[in-house]
Amino acid sequence: MGGLGLREVWRFAWRGITANRMRSSLTVLGVLIGVSSVIVLTAVGTGSAVSVQQSIQKLGTNSITVSALGGGRFSRSANSNAKQLTILDATALNDPVKAPDVKSAAPVLQAQGVTCTYGNLSSSPQSVIGTWPSYFEAANSPVSVGTYWTADDVVAGRPVVVIGTTVASDLFGTDSPLNQVIRCHGQSVTVVGVMKTKGTTGFQDADSIVIAPITFIQRSMSGYGSISSIQVEAKSATTTTAAMDEVTSIMDAQHKIKAGGTADYRVLNQASILASSNQSGHTLTVLLGIVAAISLLVGGIGITNIMLVSVTERTREIGIRKAIGAPKFAILSQFLIEAMLLSLLGGLSGVLLGVGISHFTILGVKPVVSLSSVLLAFIVSALIGLIFGGWPANRAASLRPIEALRYE
Repeated sequence: MGGLGLREVWRFAWRGITANRMRSSLTVLGVLIGVSSVIVLTAVGTGSAVSVQQSIQKLGTNSITVSALGGGRFSRSANSNAKQLTILDATALNDPVKAPDVKSAAPVLQAQGVTCTYGNLSSSPQSVIGTWPSYFEAANSPVSVGTYWTADDVVAGRPVVVIGTTVASDLFGTDSPLNQVIRCHGQSVTVVGVMKTKGTTGFQDADSIVIAPITFIQRSMSGYGSISSIQVEAKSATTTTAAMDEVTSIMDAQHKIKAGGTADYRVLNQASILASSNQSGHTLTVLLGIVAAISLLVGGIGITNIMLVSVTERTREIGIRKAIGAPKFAILSQFLIEAMLLSLLGGLSGVLLGVGISHFTILGVKPVVSLSSVLLAFIVSALIGLIFGGWPANRAASLRPIEALRYE
């Protein structure tokens, strides 16, 4: 290496870093924060997408959802002429002649702002649903304790409910909620079953739910207007496409949609919802990665700053070394290695910290660390040392010996 061995260059570089440990530590900290931010935020984005995908897949590939384009009964869409969904629509979808590939269809009516109480305890379910018994199978919502309410309960409008595990925990703790009477929206209802745990999807808790006969919800909480959506179940995964075509045909007839006309509803199966979710999840992960990359950029600026200060402080040293024969490449290599060491130390520490933090649940999401994000963050941290340390290193190597020796 022009008179200086690689070992000597590394020794000079390490001495330059340890000469001011506090300053070097703060520079490493800047890179550490940037790398760990990239790993944690991309892990959160990936984990959120995976959680949503798992929740969608739990519904099954033969699950179909019909919803109004206006967004449901509580939408304030500008398209006020759009016809909302009704129980008659759900009834029509259960026609075995017109829809031979549909196993069942159940109306879904969402009640808003409902609080349930038991004694001094209360719970505010994220979802309070009025529906038919076929909903439980169509939405893949089995009961783990107790039983379902029945079609007779719907006809009679009985105040009976199946609750999620979150609501059960809020109101009863570890005690059994079966056959207990709670009050929801001022109405006394009897708990007949507890759903199997589904888990959390980001900010959405699938277990914070109360499901009751739709006739009871209409009478006591929401009124007899339109419904929120219709949950349809195809007879099998292989007949889902045929079932969707049948659903579309029946809904066109129900809503008087002419051939070539624009429908005022949408029909989605889990495959299409999953594809949309995957795209949204990828976009979220990329955006979070870009935000985190800004921290890495700041860390790179910190490396440039410390290296410029280091060059200034060691100008006479550089002059002496060049005067006794140190080649330009040796000086350039030394300062580049210093910058690379700072960034690599920060990168390695950031990887360890980021992976460690990702073992904890963040904002209700279990982060999923990908090997690609870890490698990318580490490689970028190394490149930052090379790129942001290049200018100060070149400045040091370009100093003229006579001017460096005169520097005070």
